[in-house]
Amino acid sequence: MSVPFLFALGAFLLLGAIGAPIAMAAFVSSIAYFFITGQDVGLLAEQSLNGLFNSYVLLAVPLFILAANFMNAGTISDRLLMFCVAVVGRFRGGLAHVNVLASVIFSGMSGSAIADAAGIGRVIIDMMCRNNRYPAGYAAALTAASSVIGPIIPPSIPMILYALVSDTSVGYLFLGGVVPGLFLALVLMAHVVWTSHRRNFGKDEAVPIRQIPGLTMRAFPALLLPVILLYGIYGGITTPTEAAAVAAAYALILSVVVYRSLSWRQFYHLVLDGAKSTSVVGLIIASALVLNYLVASENIPSVVAGYLADINMSPLMFLLGVNVIILLLGCLFDATTLLLIVVPLFLPAASHLGVDLVHFGVVVTINIMIGLITPPYGILLFVLNGVTGIPLRDIIREIWPFVAILLVALIVLVVFPSMVLWLPRQFGYGG
Repeated sequence: MSVPFLFALGAFLLLGAIGAPIAMAAFVSSIAYFFITGQDVGLLAEQSLNGLFNSYVLLAVPLFILAANFMNAGTISDRLLMFCVAVVGRFRGGLAHVNVLASVIFSGMSGSAIADAAGIGRVIIDMMCRNNRYPAGYAAALTAASSVIGPIIPPSIPMILYALVSDTSVGYLFLGGVVPGLFLALVLMAHVVWTSHRRNFGKDEAVPIRQIPGLTMRAFPALLLPVILLYGIYGGITTPTEAAAVAAAYALILSVVVYRSLSWRQFYHLVLDGAKSTSVVGLIIASALVLNYLVASENIPSVVAGYLADINMSPLMFLLGVNVIILLLGCLFDATTLLLIVVPLFLPAASHLGVDLVHFGVVVTINIMIGLITPPYGILLFVLNGVTGIPLRDIIREIWPFVAILLVALIVLVVFPSMVLWLPRQFGYGG
């Protein structure tokens, strides 16, 4: 690595450490690199705009954000939640099971962990804390842990970003996330069963069997959204980006026409909120594209790949090592930064060692999602603290067992890649 690059890297880390927005830190450090090396600073705009305009798949990001906003705004989330209560609410620790099941169902609509936590998660935390049935810290910690499932089961905004930097099929990445997402849900529900008996959580009031068909029918139009989405992609009818547009349109029609729960004023604010969220993500993507240009100019990915080849590292050791690095960085940086700036450094080495890029993308995404609930950064913990008012120390005290079991599940998925690749192979994936 050259001195200008080391200077730019140091400036990026310093600005990030003092609290500057990641996009600003990336742009400032890149400008410094261009000045020191005597290159045209206009390359910054060229790399950013070319990367954004030439990536059709990026259009899916704002559309999935809009779909999540529409689902959260109307009564759709409430109907889905009551359906979950009817299905698993009758067991010991019933509302805790509902929490996990709701994340599984809602994950098929939003593709965002933060959307899950701030939307349907806030509602179920209120239900769990009512009459002191569950400790507030436990309810918030479980919500944060179950929200991790959101970007694993398709659709997934992080996987779209990974596809952008790895040139991997979005469709196969989505398929690769289905079994791991359900596996994480089963692990969390098993932990709920154990915790419910150990801490003597009582049974919640069961929904009468005769009401279940009615609740199912009320939720049925919303439950169709993941089916429509996946059938469109894997039936060859739509691309992932077009499927995102269908998801947003369908969620809007449900909220406005079917359930009549969305006013024009709410619609305006939801679109505005979606635009703000998209602009933040877009700015980070643009800055990451410039940093990636710097990394490519310094030939760092090839150097890393060559070094790993020289020390004869096995694919399994490589995967475990990369996951440790990303887990540590995930405590400090947000998911978008890791996916767009850090992960591309390891892609050439992964290809050189024969690591399947779909498997790599899924386990890395899960790892980064675990970072969202890992202190001290743990952005999901701050989100839940902000929307519920539950003290952060109570959430952090309860989150550690969930982090531990999710890490164990991650190791299982790293060691047994067939758990990730089985479903994509059923649809013709050759990896």
